[in-house]
Amino acid sequence: MLKIDHLNRRDFLRRGAAGLAVLGAAPLMLSAESGLAAEGWTSSGRKLNVACIGLGSQMNGLIQELVLLDQNIVALCDVDSARIEAAHKTHGAALAPANAYKDYRELLKREKKVDAVVIATPDHWHAAVASRAIRYDKHVYCEKPLAHTVGEARYLRELARKSKVVTQTGNQGSASANFRRSMELVQAGMLGTVRDVYIWEPAHGWPNGVDRPAGADSVPEGLDWDFWLGPAPARPYKAAVYHPAQWRGWFDFGGGSISDFCCHNFSLPVRALELEYPNRIEVSGVALHKESFPKSCNVRFSFPARPGHAAVTIHFSSGGELPPEEATAGMPQTWGRVPDGGCLLVGDKGALSVGRWNNQCFLKLSDEPEFRSGLNHPVATRVAQTLPRAPHDRHMLEFIEACQGNGKTFSPFEVGGHVTEIGAAGLVALRLGRNIDWDGAGMKAIGVPEANRLVRPQHRKGWGV
Repeated sequence: MLKIDHLNRRDFLRRGAAGLAVLGAAPLMLSAESGLAAEGWTSSGRKLNVACIGLGSQMNGLIQELVLLDQNIVALCDVDSARIEAAHKTHGAALAPANAYKDYRELLKREKKVDAVVIATPDHWHAAVASRAIRYDKHVYCEKPLAHTVGEARYLRELARKSKVVTQTGNQGSASANFRRSMELVQAGMLGTVRDVYIWEPAHGWPNGVDRPAGADSVPEGLDWDFWLGPAPARPYKAAVYHPAQWRGWFDFGGGSISDFCCHNFSLPVRALELEYPNRIEVSGVALHKESFPKSCNVRFSFPARPGHAAVTIHFSSGGELPPEEATAGMPQTWGRVPDGGCLLVGDKGALSVGRWNNQCFLKLSDEPEFRSGLNHPVATRVAQTLPRAPHDRHMLEFIEACQGNGKTFSPFEVGGHVTEIGAAGLVALRLGRNIDWDGAGMKAIGVPEANRLVRPQHRKGWGV
């Protein structure tokens, strides 16, 4: 079992609560009082005027962080008035000055003083809202996945690259010191040649492996259902089926566990191994060919060898299947069991466990029986620090400081969009229910023209990007 002396206790508490997260719990969110102010942090630079678009549970956490980081929230937007009321009730006086909108387009047109936009809508709205905000010259923080489809992700990557605004993809684990240390260790050759990456997800609670229910229910007062659907195909409202919080399981709005977690658990291996595009994607699963994400599935992304880079396979599974025992050797000895979800890079000299959010760094060299913290592993300590660290390991703070002209974000849309594209390509194969040869640069499944409707779907007139 993992001994506490294998960990730096302060890092254990501050940097993602690794002992909990490695067994599947979400990263802990420390308050400014307990985490930042206690370390002497004070706000620097002019406060940003921030607009928050999409007021579900994820945005509640982002608002809390913006308030603790002493920023001005000047506008709120949601197509459901109940969500706006709930946000005011939760955050009280902090949101009292904020103007409320149903239509993000009106917000961007009217709120001239807005510096930055934070987006936490359902996935199918990300590209439309983010692209308009960029065209209004607003800095943009958008929750993961950056977009709903391959085509949208590419569009946002290119738009952000050409713009002068600051962008940040909401994959918070990439701000952790563990993430950046993991990148340094992999790129320094600590694992040797990495050919296999295992990413596994537990079963989730959204609709899986089913088609939409028949019939329609009355739309709740205050919800503009047509606007909520936006660019997605029209369908009747059904209570507790799509909104709130169940939309992620439906392909028209989300993409199940691949969309939910690709920007988290694909991020470290894609960046550390400098992966470009897979050229082959193979799929299997239970309850494919449905309108919702499969009950369980396996998706294998094959990345070809390039000069200076070995061929790599990402083995993704969702629904409870664990990696093979030979890959997870050392995990039961360290944590008592193989975690319910995780990300594991396996090389010919060792393995690195970075967790579902990629906010961990546990290293096991080939001659070692257990994993140890990569922050103070006696061999790993010889590897120099080469990457900048986020201020106080805070993803949002890094975005704020970049907007204020201090440093850069670590997960801009150019980076987050690339990771999103890879996950979205896997969804193309899953939705087709077949293996595909993938042309990443051209955004197409070779010889499969029916895939085009999934790569670049037709948005409803008037609601697209």
